[in-house]
Amino acid sequence: MAGLALAAGIGLPLIVAFIPGLPGREAGAQTTPKRQEILVVSYAVTKAAFDRVIPQFRADWKRRTGQEVVIKTSYGGSGSQTRAVIDGLQADVVALALAADTLKLQEAGLIRPGWEKENPNNAVFTNSTVAFFVRKGNPKKIRGWNDLDNKSVEVVTANPRTSGGARWNFLGLWGSVTQTGGNPARARAFITNVFRNVETLPKDAREATDVFVKRNRGDVLLNYENEAILARKTGAWTIPTIVPSTNILIEGPVAVVDRNVDRKGTRKVAEAFARYLYSDAAQRAFANEGFRPVTARIKAETRSRFAPLNKVFTAGSFGGWNTINRTFFGNGGLWDQIFRTSR
Repeated sequence: MAGLALAAGIGLPLIVAFIPGLPGREAGAQTTPKRQEILVVSYAVTKAAFDRVIPQFRADWKRRTGQEVVIKTSYGGSGSQTRAVIDGLQADVVALALAADTLKLQEAGLIRPGWEKENPNNAVFTNSTVAFFVRKGNPKKIRGWNDLDNKSVEVVTANPRTSGGARWNFLGLWGSVTQTGGNPARARAFITNVFRNVETLPKDAREATDVFVKRNRGDVLLNYENEAILARKTGAWTIPTIVPSTNILIEGPVAVVDRNVDRKGTRKVAEAFARYLYSDAAQRAFANEGFRPVTARIKAETRSRFAPLNKVFTAGSFGGWNTINRTFFGNGGLWDQIFRTSR
């Protein structure tokens, strides 16, 4: 079905797409509307995957209920998207880059506590990991995390203040030390040195990719593994990619925005859409766009597509996102301190 560009209803720097429905028939009960509309808010690099999944869900929902669903989508940096929802963007479903952003919506009273248990796998529906994008021939000989602590290596990464992907990068850097025998003091010194090699901090992962690929800035880009897989698949660009075997498992959660769906009467379809993300069809679609699946069947089916990981750590390795937010990314936290000393 043809997509139609829509202007965002509020003045926010978001990419918004509209997938129209067709006139439908009654689903049986007279109280069921012929058409229903929901807004799915996600972060920039999921767009290609959702472009596949949304038509699948719409067709499945129509087949099962007879109801047409109009699905609007909004993409941008995860931190920016979170603020937009808090400020009034009427999301029915949020699929943000990290649980920390979903927790902010919970703290704002938009999502009820316990949302992590409303879907399988603690509401995580995709995985990825940090990849290093390097120049042709890898002239700086970058092989692992330690090679980023080099004054001759210019690093490109997004800003942890606005980008969920950048927060995963930060945790990858931190864990590369603390999860391999180093202490927090050593990790702090290491990350401070790495960020001294960062010239600019783009607002999100997609913009960071543009800085590296289109503007030809930097020696190494830290970004999602799925970005590299998708680029190779589409032929958009071919850049050597290294996935350190000691790495953070990036966890992408989904949640229904309780306050909005209850006000709009869209809970049933919103919850169904969130659950659909764990279906074989949806998990295959995400895997085809470079995300690591989370269900056993599709993990086994697609294992050979992804770089092997020997030592994996997660947000839980650092106490979970409530602790991470306070320690690393809260006002005056480690990121603020490191940013001041690395500029």
